[in-house]
Amino acid sequence: MLIIIIILGLLSLIVWVGVTYLGGRNGPVFAFIKDPYAHQDWITPSGLQCQNAPFIIPSGGYIGYLYEDVFKLTGKHTGIDIFGGVGAGEMPVYAPYDGFITREEGWKSSLILRIPQDPLQPDRQIWVYMTHMADRYGNGLIDQLFPAGAKDVPVKQGQILGFQGDFSGNPKRPVGVHLHLSIVKDDGTGHYMNETILANTLDPSPYFGMNLNAKTAVSGPVRCLLSVGID
Repeated sequence: MLIIIIILGLLSLIVWVGVTYLGGRNGPVFAFIKDPYAHQDWITPSGLQCQNAPFIIPSGGYIGYLYEDVFKLTGKHTGIDIFGGVGAGEMPVYAPYDGFITREEGWKSSLILRIPQDPLQPDRQIWVYMTHMADRYGNGLIDQLFPAGAKDVPVKQGQILGFQGDFSGNPKRPVGVHLHLSIVKDDGTGHYMNETILANTLDPSPYFGMNLNAKTAVSGPVRCLLSVGID
């Protein structure tokens, strides 16, 4: 009986890997990274602001991974990944909303944007974490206005913050050039929570006016729920 249970468990794992890792959004992401020019119609332009949405798309590219995506054996994705389809340091990253930028000491590729009043719930503060703004060797691609240790530097929506990179912490295993963005809760004392924990983050869908939740998103490139023009 134990052997049967083990075999069934292994078969379930194989099926899960086949459906989740080889299928799902991994296939399109790998295809875009391999040949972005063949998939230009998948790209969402930077600066796009969907109707009634407070945030702009902070960087151009294919929005490949969504909130609550499951594309590895452990954990759910806590934000969205925008793949630029170009080399590291080529695709700009802009502030999605007005706020204050902090770059902690030791952060090679990351910034966090403090928004004192959540535009969707003004009685609370939220944070927007953005990362992978360094090349594979850890050379920063963040604007010089935000050196390591910078605290609460005011920025306006659309202000340049840096550029997409492929930093993973291991130069031999860089990630595809992209921007990861998570909307992070405040802990109630004016500090951001750990963005790697799903419960500490918010669904970005209403902030961008797009269905960015993997549980309900339709297949294909993400689009505005209500389309408007681009400035």
